[in-house]
Amino acid sequence: QVQLVESGGGLVQAGGSLRLSCAASGRAFSTYTTGWFRQAPGKEREFVAALSWSDADTTYADSVKGRFTISRDKAKSTVYLQMNDLKPEDTAVYYCALSTIWASRAYQYNSWGQGTQVTVSP
Repeated sequence: QVQLVESGGGLVQAGGSLRLSCAASGRAFSTYTTGWFRQAPGKEREFVAALSWSDADTTYADSVKGRFTISRDKAKSTVYLQMNDLKPEDTAVYYCALSTIWASRAYQYNSWGQGTQVTVSP
Protein backbone atom coordinates (compact mmCIF):
# COMPACT_ATOMS: atom_id res chain seq x y z
CA GLN A 1 0.00 0.00 0.00
CA VAL A 2 1.42 3.33 -1.06
CA GLN A 3 1.57 6.00 1.61
CA LEU A 4 1.46 9.69 0.80
CA VAL A 5 2.32 12.43 3.28
CA GLU A 6 1.64 16.08 2.51
CA SER A 7 3.33 18.98 4.24
CA GLY A 8 4.02 22.67 3.77
CA GLY A 9 0.62 24.16 4.41
CA GLY A 10 0.08 27.17 6.61
CA LEU A 11 -1.26 30.68 6.91
CA VAL A 12 -0.15 33.27 4.36
CA GLN A 13 -1.32 36.70 3.26
CA ALA A 14 -2.83 37.26 -0.13
CA GLY A 15 -0.10 37.61 -2.73
CA GLY A 16 2.23 35.33 -0.81
CA SER A 17 3.65 31.92 -1.68
CA LEU A 18 3.75 28.43 -0.26
CA ARG A 19 5.30 25.19 -1.43
CA LEU A 20 3.48 21.99 -0.64
CA SER A 21 5.28 18.66 -0.58
CA CYS A 22 3.95 15.17 -1.14
CA ALA A 23 6.29 12.41 -0.08
CA ALA A 24 5.60 8.87 -1.19
CA SER A 25 6.78 5.53 0.06
CA GLY A 26 8.65 3.28 -2.30
CA ARG A 27 8.70 3.99 -6.03
CA ALA A 28 5.06 5.02 -6.25
CA PHE A 29 5.76 8.06 -8.39
CA SER A 30 7.63 6.09 -11.02
CA THR A 31 4.48 4.55 -12.48
CA TYR A 32 1.60 6.79 -11.39
CA THR A 33 0.12 10.10 -12.29
CA THR A 34 0.36 12.41 -9.28
CA GLY A 35 -2.39 14.90 -8.70
CA TRP A 36 -3.10 17.72 -6.30
CA PHE A 37 -6.66 18.41 -5.23
CA ARG A 38 -8.19 20.79 -2.74
CA GLN A 39 -11.35 20.96 -0.71
CA ALA A 40 -12.77 24.06 0.91
CA PRO A 41 -15.41 23.86 3.68
CA GLY A 42 -18.81 23.03 2.26
CA LYS A 43 -17.45 22.44 -1.23
CA GLU A 44 -16.59 19.40 -3.29
CA ARG A 45 -13.00 18.29 -3.73
CA GLU A 46 -11.62 19.95 -6.86
CA PHE A 47 -8.71 19.25 -9.16
CA VAL A 48 -5.71 21.56 -8.96
CA ALA A 49 -2.85 20.04 -10.96
CA ALA A 50 -1.42 16.77 -12.23
CA LEU A 51 1.99 15.48 -13.29
CA SER A 52 2.51 12.39 -15.42
CA TRP A 53 4.73 9.57 -14.20
CA SER A 54 7.33 10.49 -16.84
CA ASP A 55 7.25 14.19 -15.92
CA ALA A 56 6.51 14.87 -19.57
CA ASP A 57 3.01 16.22 -19.01
CA THR A 58 1.38 18.63 -16.62
CA THR A 59 -2.11 20.05 -16.45
CA TYR A 60 -3.70 22.68 -14.24
CA ALA A 61 -7.12 23.92 -13.28
CA ASP A 62 -7.89 27.23 -14.95
CA SER A 63 -8.18 28.88 -11.54
CA VAL A 64 -4.51 28.23 -10.72
CA LYS A 65 -2.91 28.30 -14.16
CA GLY A 66 0.04 30.66 -14.22
CA ARG A 67 0.25 30.79 -10.43
CA PHE A 68 0.84 27.16 -9.38
CA THR A 69 3.53 24.77 -10.59
CA ILE A 70 3.69 21.01 -10.03
CA SER A 71 7.10 19.34 -10.10
CA ARG A 72 8.97 16.30 -8.88
CA ASP A 73 12.25 15.47 -7.17
CA LYS A 74 12.78 11.82 -8.05
CA ALA A 75 15.71 11.41 -5.71
CA LYS A 76 13.52 12.43 -2.79
CA SER A 77 10.37 10.64 -4.02
CA THR A 78 8.58 13.91 -3.52
CA VAL A 79 6.16 15.90 -5.65
CA TYR A 80 5.79 19.61 -5.02
CA LEU A 81 3.12 22.20 -5.61
CA GLN A 82 4.61 25.68 -5.75
CA MET A 83 1.84 28.19 -5.14
CA ASN A 84 2.47 31.85 -5.93
CA ASP A 85 0.25 34.92 -5.81
CA LEU A 86 -2.11 33.17 -3.43
CA LYS A 87 -5.66 34.41 -3.10
CA PRO A 88 -8.20 33.99 -0.30
CA GLU A 89 -10.19 31.68 -2.58
CA ASP A 90 -7.22 29.29 -2.56
CA THR A 91 -7.97 28.52 1.09
CA ALA A 92 -8.62 24.79 1.40
CA VAL A 93 -7.21 21.48 2.54
CA TYR A 94 -4.83 20.32 -0.17
CA TYR A 95 -4.40 16.62 -0.95
CA CYS A 96 -2.02 14.72 -3.17
CA ALA A 97 -3.13 11.51 -4.81
CA LEU A 98 -2.03 8.83 -7.25
CA SER A 99 -3.75 7.46 -10.31
CA THR A 100 -2.87 4.65 -12.68
CA ILE A 101 -4.10 6.74 -15.62
CA TRP A 102 -3.73 10.31 -16.81
CA ALA A 103 -6.64 11.85 -14.93
CA SER A 104 -8.15 14.98 -13.43
CA ARG A 105 -11.20 13.60 -11.64
CA ALA A 106 -11.02 12.69 -7.98
CA TYR A 107 -12.73 9.33 -8.50
CA GLN A 108 -9.91 8.32 -10.86
CA TYR A 109 -7.38 8.52 -8.04
CA ASN A 110 -7.04 5.65 -5.61
CA SER A 111 -4.35 6.60 -3.11
CA TRP A 112 -4.66 9.76 -1.05
CA GLY A 113 -2.68 11.59 1.57
CA GLN A 114 -4.14 13.04 4.74
CA GLY A 115 -4.13 16.62 3.49
CA THR A 116 -2.51 19.87 4.56
CA GLN A 117 -4.36 23.09 5.37
CA VAL A 118 -3.67 26.24 3.38
CA THR A 119 -5.23 29.45 4.62
CA VAL A 120 -4.86 32.71 2.72
CA SER A 121 -5.84 35.89 4.54
CA PRO A 122 -7.02 39.00 2.65
